[in-house]
Formats: sequence, C-alpha cells, structure tokens
Amino acid sequence: MSKWFPELMYEEDDDGSPSSKIPFIIVPDGEEMPKILFVFESRETGEIEPGPDGEDLPVVQWDLHQYADMAVLKEKLQLDVYDLVREALGLEKMKSAAEKGKAITDNIRSKLS
Repeated sequence: MSKWFPELMYEEDDDGSPSSKIPFIIVPDGEEMPKILFVFESRETGEIEPGPDGEDLPVVQWDLHQYADMAVLKEKLQLDVYDLVREALGLEKMKSAAEKGKAITDNIRSKLS
C-alpha cells in the first residue's frame, strides 16, 4: 500500500500571494489522482478553552466534506442520474452546458480566423 497522500497546492506570485484560486495536486509516477477527496472544514466557535499550559485556545468545530471527481461520475452514471448530480451542485444539465461551451468555442475560433 502506498504512503502517498494528495496535497492541495496553490500557485504563488513572486510576493507569495496566490496567482490562482484553483488548487492543484502533484501526482507522483505510479499513483493515480484520487476519485474522492476528504477535506475537513475548520471553524472557530468563538468559545475558548484552557490549553495544556493554561493558555486560552479557541474551540474549533470540524466538519468533514467529500469531493468527488466529476469525470468519474460522468463515466459511471447514466446521463439522467449524472444530470441530477449536476443540478444538485448548481450546474446545468450536461446537454445545455455542452451546447453553451460549443458556442463559446465557436465564437473564439471565428475571432481567431
């Protein structure tokens, strides 16, 4: 079993600020991109509790989220079920999204010609 685990990373500008809001994962040779990611959301509750040395530590609430690879879902699910997933996530149905994407691509190509 591999000891590799995915790490979300962000490109940075020279000043250290993120240059993109879209993270990436470096996948080593012999490994595969995960089909699902588990990510904890961490939020301070506004309460404090004593730390090991009596210092004030914020109380943190942890909630686990799961993020699935949409390409895997598209490949494995029937289109009507996949469209239900897309709609639940606030996305358009696949046919509509594909038509709009094609129109954008056609518009760009016509301007480049």
